Amino acid sequence: METIVLDIGETLVRDDRHWASWANWLGVPPHTLSALVGAAVAQGREATDALRVLRPDMDVEEAYRARAAAGRGEHLDESDLYQDVRPALGELRAAGIRVVVAGNGTVRAGELLRGLDLPADLVVTSDEWGARKPDPEFFARLAEVAGADPESTLYVGDHPAEDLFPAAAAGMRTAHLRRGPYGHWWAEHPDVVETADFRIDALTELVGLAGAAVPDAPDASPGEEDKVVRRGGLRSVR
Repeated sequence: METIVLDIGETLVRDDRHWASWANWLGVPPHTLSALVGAAVAQGREATDALRVLRPDMDVEEAYRARAAAGRGEHLDESDLYQDVRPALGELRAAGIRVVVAGNGTVRAGELLRGLDLPADLVVTSDEWGARKPDPEFFARLAEVAGADPESTLYVGDHPAEDLFPAAAAGMRTAHLRRGPYGHWWAEHPDVVETADFRIDALTELVGLAGAAVPDAPDASPGEEDKVVRRGGLRSVR
């Protein structure tokens, strides 16, 4: 592998603070919102659907702006990073691997992440690009900045439909990370097992994978050439 790209939420950054702040804004116990998020994940729905269970008419983007205006917007510091982030990224760069951090997030999230001075060659969010995963445009932009051919680029993430499947469809190698609600709940789904080139439990495993050869995919038989693009019900997990 020449380039390794890492998702942000529940890959590098813990979402504890994110959901706790929403619970506080809505005036509900954090456990209540966490349970609703878990239910949404298990049903293959967007995690933000949990907010709409509590406030059916909520415009999430409008509520986000209201929070920011009230001085209760996004915050991110070292304590929000998983403990394996700096060791793993540092070792990858020391091994000569280009490290890119790219995932869904606001412009503010990108600023906060870059403020942490991660050992990465590039840190960028979807709002900064104007394209959000799993939109193919996001992965087209990613291919432009990867500095390597897709088959020499490994995309690492926890979310099957936002990370694994679209990255594979873009021709990249993929590593599914068993981390966070989506990463744990869907880890053994047949589509995940079939699609992921690697399945890992910690980012430090990437150092050993960086030089690993991935077997060439077998020739597709009729009707199989679009398997990665069509993944049945799991493709709807957002």
